[in-house]
Amino acid sequence: MDELELLKKDWQKKGEQLPKLSYKEIYTMLWKRSSSIVKWIFYISIIEFLVPHLIYFLPAMSKSLAVWKDLGLGNYLVFSTVLQYTIVLYFIFQFYKRYKEISALDDAKQLMKNILKTRKTVKYYVIFCLSLILISFLVMAGGIYLNEDPMSVLGNSYAIEQLNPEKLKVSLSISIVILGFVVTLVMGFIYFLLYGILLKKLLKNFKELQDIDV
Repeated sequence: MDELELLKKDWQKKGEQLPKLSYKEIYTMLWKRSSSIVKWIFYISIIEFLVPHLIYFLPAMSKSLAVWKDLGLGNYLVFSTVLQYTIVLYFIFQFYKRYKEISALDDAKQLMKNILKTRKTVKYYVIFCLSLILISFLVMAGGIYLNEDPMSVLGNSYAIEQLNPEKLKVSLSISIVILGFVVTLVMGFIYFLLYGILLKKLLKNFKELQDIDV
């Protein structure tokens, strides 16, 4: 049981002793804790946006980006990148906006509304990111299947000239699709760790506000 639970029980206690904490004091603690959680959501979203850009400096990443062009998916890569930047930056702005709104609140009912709004924004953000990951793998699989020379995708390090090109394209496409689902599940788990725990704490704050008859 955390400190707020103990203080809340003390505030609700009836009997000969007077309550040591007022409703305003408990609300203030919930408000500060909610503001801190939303601030961390904002910080994590920024870090999540910046870290992948450091990976682009790796030589292996340059080669993987070249594969998209070899598959004739250069336009999709540009479109998806612009779309990703636009929407992710929009969500980061929304997280910042939620943080500033909650930080300036002095009304409990409005705080509850902003908690629910923040949770919904985070859920939409996670759904978008996971969908973009999966769609990118599916597009790549389609590009490989429609490519006339799948050997160009694999490079010279694979000695598989004896394989049937059609069977090779099907095998590669299926492998990419499976990999896409695996990566999406792994990223979903990571998002759960990053945002799920924070959302759970926000929900707890929401219930705490309900419990003190806001």
